[in-house]
Amino acid sequence: MKPIKGRVTKGLNVGSQVETCDNSGAKLLRVISVKSSKTVKGRIPAAGIGDLIQASVKKGKPEMRKQVVFAVIVRQKKEYRRPSGTRVKFEDNAAVVLKDDKGNPKGTIFKGPIAKEACERWPGISKIASIIV
Repeated sequence: MKPIKGRVTKGLNVGSQVETCDNSGAKLLRVISVKSSKTVKGRIPAAGIGDLIQASVKKGKPEMRKQVVFAVIVRQKKEYRRPSGTRVKFEDNAAVVLKDDKGNPKGTIFKGPIAKEACERWPGISKIASIIV
């Protein structure tokens, strides 16, 4: 996992439901925890674009359901600012399911655009992504 330029606003709290945009077999994920996040005592951890999360599969193929998987957030509805000054937001929240915490995606096709910040941090995702915004 590489560092990213700029500071992405965290738009997804623990407990949020996120759709997947790959063909891994999972359809809907619930965020359990955000890896390497630090917060103030009592604050709920949140995830933004490019963050590694641990999630449980709520909807999908029967062999995928009720599993705990690693995923990376690639789109969020909450607007965030890039170092160039432009502000970016997507029309949905989406994640990509990973095989392991090293960053290798489980699916082979991604539907929809992928944020540039996620591709900078995760080279495995950028290899498969067709549309990078």
